[in-house]
Amino acid sequence: MSFRMTMLTAAVLAASVASTGAQAQVAGAQPLSVTVEQSQALLEGWSVKKSVLGKAVYNDDNVKVGTVRDLIVAPDGTVSAAIVSAGGFLGVAAHDVAVPIASLDVRNGNLYLPGATKEALKATPAFQYAKVDSPPKPKRVDNKQ
Repeated sequence: MSFRMTMLTAAVLAASVASTGAQAQVAGAQPLSVTVEQSQALLEGWSVKKSVLGKAVYNDDNVKVGTVRDLIVAPDGTVSAAIVSAGGFLGVAAHDVAVPIASLDVRNGNLYLPGATKEALKATPAFQYAKVDSPPKPKRVDNKQ
């Protein structure tokens, strides 16, 4: 076994031993919370409610071109688009457009849409929620065993 393979095996073994005591609480077979490692990743992430929704979107010239009103989650669980409102006042006469999430840049805590202008966003077809399928409403499940 090569030195590199030995070190890789040792690292994997150490990581698995270290994570053994850091498991989430379990009821049956379903975790009730996150692991220590997942918790650390959460601390490094963003809160959508506190850091993204309602936040201004700027272009490269630091001109505000819109505001993030919503995020669209694709069926596979990834965030696929930000709904950016261009124009309007307090939601009245707002023009909402879907912007691919990969198009947004984060710089110094601000959101940027390179090359965008308010006029270009207003010229983009409006996003319509009626065309998005809503997930089914949750129903109470009776656990009869």
